[in-house]
Amino acid sequence: MIDIGYFALCLALLASGYGVLASTMGARRGQLGLVRSGENAVLATCTLLTIAVVTLWQALLSHDFQVEYVAENSNRSMPLFYLVTALWGGQNGSLLFWGWILSLYSAAVVALYRQRYRELMPYVVATLAFTSFFFCIVHLFAADPFQRLSFTPPDGRGLNPILQHPVMAIHPPLLYLGMVGMVVPFAFAIAALLSGKLDTTWLRASRRWTLIPWTFLGFGLLLGGKWAYVELGWGGYWAWDPVENSSLMPWLVATAFLHSIMIQERKGMLKVWNLSLAILTYGLCIFGTFMTRSGIISSVHAFAQSNIGPFFATFLIFSLVFSFGLLWLRLPLLKADNRLESFASRETAFLLNNWVLLGMLFAVFWGTVFPLVSEAFTGEQITVGAPFFNQVNIPIGLVLLLLTGAGPLFAWRRTSNESLRKNFTTPVTAGLIFVGIVFALGVRDLYALLSFGLCVFVAIALGAEFHHGTRARMRSTSEIYPVALYRLCAKSRRRYGGYLTHLALVLLFVGFTGKAFTQEFEFVLEKGASRQVGDYQLSFESLAFAEASNHSTTAAALGLHRDGEFLGTLLPERRYYPAFDQGTTEVSIYSTLREDFYVILVGSAADHSAKFKVYINPLINFVWLGSVVFVLGALWAMWPTPRDRRLARVDRASAVGLLVPRKRPHHA
Repeated sequence: MIDIGYFALCLALLASGYGVLASTMGARRGQLGLVRSGENAVLATCTLLTIAVVTLWQALLSHDFQVEYVAENSNRSMPLFYLVTALWGGQNGSLLFWGWILSLYSAAVVALYRQRYRELMPYVVATLAFTSFFFCIVHLFAADPFQRLSFTPPDGRGLNPILQHPVMAIHPPLLYLGMVGMVVPFAFAIAALLSGKLDTTWLRASRRWTLIPWTFLGFGLLLGGKWAYVELGWGGYWAWDPVENSSLMPWLVATAFLHSIMIQERKGMLKVWNLSLAILTYGLCIFGTFMTRSGIISSVHAFAQSNIGPFFATFLIFSLVFSFGLLWLRLPLLKADNRLESFASRETAFLLNNWVLLGMLFAVFWGTVFPLVSEAFTGEQITVGAPFFNQVNIPIGLVLLLLTGAGPLFAWRRTSNESLRKNFTTPVTAGLIFVGIVFALGVRDLYALLSFGLCVFVAIALGAEFHHGTRARMRSTSEIYPVALYRLCAKSRRRYGGYLTHLALVLLFVGFTGKAFTQEFEFVLEKGASRQVGDYQLSFESLAFAEASNHSTTAAALGLHRDGEFLGTLLPERRYYPAFDQGTTEVSIYSTLREDFYVILVGSAADHSAKFKVYINPLINFVWLGSVVFVLGALWAMWPTPRDRRLARVDRASAVGLLVPRKRPHHA
């Protein structure tokens, strides 16, 4: 089976390489047969990589410890669930998983667009096939998942303990689906540049293919925060870790891209800007992969030192030089059709939104690469911590939140003074009133006051958009309010789905703001003792020890009361994994919408006393609530509308006659 998997990788290398050549030659010569052959090569690559992935899964499930990857990332005592997730638990397996997802995206694009975008598709296929070709090279020559050991150990080492958590079955695949999926809009951008078809066709084709990975990546980031919160035992969910940042950066650029393409579609502006954003998003995905997998940075999330760094660095440089070089050659064809007519317009708000997002990107990028820069100049890595990122990004984030609510209040082209007064009066007044209320309640933190006020401003502004649209529909259709609201949102899914994601941002900022009011306690309790912790009373009831097949556990039982009412029993744990000589923390949380009571067992003594650390985290569950609303809004926005289906039929009809096979001339 292992030989089958390796042979499938070799064939996938050949198939993807052939796909590049056939698609490019078919486009240049106008030969439909070659174009179809290139598309079939992409489908074949997907099939072959699927075989390779299934083969590695089979090796994990059957405990084939002669395979080095299986021996390093699994053992006989691991549950089936973690044996399955071990596929992406280590370097080589996760890269194979990455390449497989890339092939699935490529196959989906080919299957859906065989009769659409015929001038673009050959170059799209060539770009996707070239990316698969690169990953197949990495699989075979730098990160072989089927590498054999010279002996067969009786058991494996097992999966890293911090990865043995249910969220890790979802979080990494979501990030991969997000990072890998950004290759599709990049491929359409390159196809537009190569074909010279630089109108909005490539944007229409790639918009949903941007929204899909953007949603996966955003939800993956938020789910990663949840994992860090419940697994790492430090009371937080975002530490500005380099690996976290490497996933955040392409998401920020993709967010800017999704906003700026609306200006090009409506006004024929920002053509160069949008192509640059598509290229930069993809480049940051490759850069993030290089950062996290080359071993050049230290992180709890990063992989160990490996030899794949030069491969990714070379591929990144080649991709960026080729892409921006091609963009430079096409500059004469990318002149804007219109210009900004007024500062008080939705176009300006979207442009400001883009600049704020790129400002945050630069701050995150600089803080992430600074240790490498400092090492290059001083020989010592100087790490940039969370205080730097917070100091820079909190004010930037508040400006972004302001634009989230202000943007919909402006009209396209220009907004009259009367409209400005009418649209802004209620949201601004509501925000100021709320700031006054929380100030009277004792809140003095400036950023917290601004955040709460802006959250109310944005919520009221977005609510007004839904309400006014619904009332207008009711007047024209006589529908009742709930029906009118649903049909309004269904008719303009992209617009109102976007508003839902903006509402998700409001909820996220409410949760983020709660961090300003976090309380932290650390203390030792004797068995049977109690302690007042904030508004709660904590009673240490018992301490227990247990041995499992691959780890030992120390657990404490704590009774939690508030105002004399029993709330529940908390069971924080510490686990030790001998195979890794590593301990993990299993926190226990009493959760309400208002706040979390978060308990960590720091350690225990022979006299059965124990040391605990407690965090009271106000409003944190708004972060997880915002995550759900974010996904719902994104799904609503990307769901096809009747207009999308009509455009698809037009595209298929217009494809007839394109790339007709050329007949060879007959010579006497």
